[in-house]
Amino acid sequence: MASPSTVKTLSPSDPHAITEALNPKTTKYEFAGPLGALAVSVLTPGLLYVFHLTCSELAGGCPPPLLSLPSTLQSTRWLNALWDTNAFFVYLGWYAYCVLCWKLIPGDWVQGTTLRTGEKKLYKINGFSTGLLTLGLVAGTIYRNGPLAFLYIYDHWLALVSASVVFAIFQACAVYALSFRKGALLALGGNTGNVLYDWFIGRELNPSFSWLDNINFDLKTFNEVRPGLILWMLNDISCMCEQMVRRGRHAWPTDSMILINLFHGLYVLESLWYEKNILTQMDITTDGFGFMLAIGDLAWVPFSYALQARYLAFTPRELGWTLSTIVCILNFVGYYVFRTANSDKDAFRNGKNPKNFKTLKTKRGTELMISGLWGMSRHPNYWGDLMMGLAWCMTTGFNTPITYFYIAYFTVLLVHRAMRDDEMCRKKYGDDWTEYKKIVKWRIIPYIY
Repeated sequence: MASPSTVKTLSPSDPHAITEALNPKTTKYEFAGPLGALAVSVLTPGLLYVFHLTCSELAGGCPPPLLSLPSTLQSTRWLNALWDTNAFFVYLGWYAYCVLCWKLIPGDWVQGTTLRTGEKKLYKINGFSTGLLTLGLVAGTIYRNGPLAFLYIYDHWLALVSASVVFAIFQACAVYALSFRKGALLALGGNTGNVLYDWFIGRELNPSFSWLDNINFDLKTFNEVRPGLILWMLNDISCMCEQMVRRGRHAWPTDSMILINLFHGLYVLESLWYEKNILTQMDITTDGFGFMLAIGDLAWVPFSYALQARYLAFTPRELGWTLSTIVCILNFVGYYVFRTANSDKDAFRNGKNPKNFKTLKTKRGTELMISGLWGMSRHPNYWGDLMMGLAWCMTTGFNTPITYFYIAYFTVLLVHRAMRDDEMCRKKYGDDWTEYKKIVKWRIIPYIY
């Protein structure tokens, strides 16, 4: 732990001159360049609306009859649900609440990785406390006033989606404009000079503000673990309350609804508990903060990841003991793989090797793990993540393919991320990486991929 005064941090007010050598021109595009960036920028928020069109009572089912879609699209009920000014301010209030929690709740100050300037940023870690406080307030509200008191999210779902999309666009535009100020450290992949692409991928590496008592507020890490992740839990809870109200006074939610809330809740709380571990992840160390991360953190995570809970709210389903047991085993085995792999990786990166893993020495002087879970695949944590994701989808049964979108999307996401990581490591380690891949042959799932 460190205090804000013990380590020099970069902020917009720092007089350090960031030279062109530190901010080189980006010469290579990802995501198929500007056209790909445009496609993702349109498709990502668009899919959030498509989910509601193809899987909701408003649409008439999940999926709805094809003949009903034209009338649904023309329905004033659908159009009216798209925007609600009050819901927009509710969303802004939620974001402001998360900022206040970051500011007021005590937390450790943790150093991030070394920047190209040779300096390190400090990050305040109190996401878990924020999550517990929020759950306590929600639980108290429901206990005192019943499940009817927490239906706002479910009843204003589309309007809140729109609010999050608008706010993500605003943030992306703001940080893009601010990235041109003197002293901004740019992301190596976001300085192409193409406005659309740089706006999407993120031009500045770590947009930060020091207007809160001169304490550094890092927007990217804040968005990564606070407003979106915790809202995901609240979305699930609101869906559970909706189901309980429909089932009648004093009715319990279905086993499937309980399980999806349990699985998602544990995943979110685990992420908040290990908040400091994100400081070594690609999103923080390499990617700039632009629309890609803003829309993902603020809109995609809380609303697309809650698709199973929303489906179960209007399509209650009892899994029974057999299927519930299978789903639980799949989820918790996946969690074991995910948590064990991440813990081993984090300990190893911090210079520890408590399990005496075999390693491959590189010419850079660093070592790569080649035994344990990390000897079975190059990304065993992704393998565990996919097992959990499949378990979440299975809570909805097998009557619709739409609620299985998550596992399909996450597979593509993790495969793409593994490919990006492989390319970065190839440049970083050279021939040593080729040798490493001969030892650890599988990218994610042993003997499959």
